[in-house]
Amino acid sequence: MNPIATVTHRNLATLDLVIIGVYFLLVFCIGFYFARKERTSTDYFLASRDIGWFFIGASLFVSNISTEHFIGLSGTGASSGLAVGHFEWLACLILLILGWVFVPFYLRSNVFTMPEFLERRFNRQCAVYLAGISIIAYIFTKISVQLYAASVVLERVAGWSLWKTAIVLVIATGVYTIAGGLAAVIYTDTVQTLILIAGACALTFIGLHRVGGLEHLRTMVPASYFHMIKPASDPNFPWTGIFFGAPILGIWYWCTDQVIVQRVLSARDEGHAKAGTIFAGFLKILPVFMLVLPGIIAFALYPDQVVKPDFAYPTLVLNLLPTGLVGLVMAALLAAVMGAMSSVFNSASTLVTLDFYKKLRPQASEKQLVNFGRIATGFMVVLGLLWVPFIHLISSQLYIYLQSVQAYISPPIASCFVLGILWTRLNGAGAISSLMTGFVLGAFRFVAELLAAQGVQYTGVVAWLVSMNFLHYAIFMFIICSIVLVAVSLMTPAPDRRKLAGLTFATVDDKMDTIPMHGIARKPAPETASERMMNIVFSLALVTTVVGLWIYFR
Repeated sequence: MNPIATVTHRNLATLDLVIIGVYFLLVFCIGFYFARKERTSTDYFLASRDIGWFFIGASLFVSNISTEHFIGLSGTGASSGLAVGHFEWLACLILLILGWVFVPFYLRSNVFTMPEFLERRFNRQCAVYLAGISIIAYIFTKISVQLYAASVVLERVAGWSLWKTAIVLVIATGVYTIAGGLAAVIYTDTVQTLILIAGACALTFIGLHRVGGLEHLRTMVPASYFHMIKPASDPNFPWTGIFFGAPILGIWYWCTDQVIVQRVLSARDEGHAKAGTIFAGFLKILPVFMLVLPGIIAFALYPDQVVKPDFAYPTLVLNLLPTGLVGLVMAALLAAVMGAMSSVFNSASTLVTLDFYKKLRPQASEKQLVNFGRIATGFMVVLGLLWVPFIHLISSQLYIYLQSVQAYISPPIASCFVLGILWTRLNGAGAISSLMTGFVLGAFRFVAELLAAQGVQYTGVVAWLVSMNFLHYAIFMFIICSIVLVAVSLMTPAPDRRKLAGLTFATVDDKMDTIPMHGIARKPAPETASERMMNIVFSLALVTTVVGLWIYFR
């Protein structure tokens, strides 16, 4: 065993601490700068709807990348190779679907939240379901998993106290999110994106240099590590699940989740919204090389140290990076967790304020909405702090279970959004029936998996459903929920077409005869001819790049 690999943590040098300190200073300066500017609900929740494409793309990227990616992607890379990168590269294409398919509907309907869009397309019950399930998922999966993953890295690399680290991260993130709203979140996300990419890429390049380059790395690990296309029988990444099941999860996450879509809702026009999704798509190419590949490098260099995959990334940081770069990577890790948590805090408070408080107090002033939004954000921060005592109970196995929750709640939501914009005949009765069916199917699978892990044995159809790959189960759920949506809609009265103006492909050009529930309707400026041409060119370039990478690493 390489004796260097026995290092369990290292004391941060003065230079490392200075780099981390500068990062915190930048974040707080941005947060409090925008705190002076938030006067209306549009200012606070949608950053005045004046954000450009570069900042939208950067915020989309860092809202998605958290320490769970540093741990999960590198850990899976260490244990099975590049195949987990499918989820990253599929996201590149699904971001194009967000920009070219969904964004025009969202911006033209002048909505603030995804539940609001679902309410206008179907009914209030669907909106309550989506808002409620989103908030619960944010609390019990995103915040908890982010803190768990951050603690694994920071405790192992720097020896920082789990409790103190978690408390500082939650409070620091909460302060600038409460103060500055979405504008503060987006602009700090941009800083965090630059730091995250710089730190992660530095570790990748140093790791590749240590192993003698990419081609030599191939000879140090099993050949299967560099083949992404797996057979349909593969237990983790079957090609059938990857190309038919993962897009269902992706459409829910990238095209209908408030945390993500809120960024494009803040765009100054459709052209910038589309360009932002395209830019984010190019950024999503990077995690395979700056997070998955380091896991493979860790396996090649320190196989004895990465028996537990969670330790793959921290092991590289401990053993490869010199003073200064350790601080940069630590800042990148902090940027990842704070960027993701700030997005969750802000989006959850948006849902609570606009989909619940605004409904209870429709006459609330703009100042009251902003103040309640800050209170709601503070409440999310408190919930984050309440998780701290339980972080040590989260094992890597439970971490996997928590991640699977997203796979089990996404199919019915994706079905309602996708089919809802395609066919005007679908109605609220069909949508809520589909959502409830999906909830039952998802809850069944999640509970059954937990019981199976405790030794419970199943037979027959139940055994088949429980043992099915989770991506295949997502396909199964999507089909069942879609059938329910269509069947119930056809058995109940058709919706009033006049109320669907701007919400479906068939009614996209119809004039809206209803006033959006948050402020005055605003038709976004259309793309100019040159903007549209540039968006088309870069979209094609992104598709070509991703397909080329898949072919190379097939």
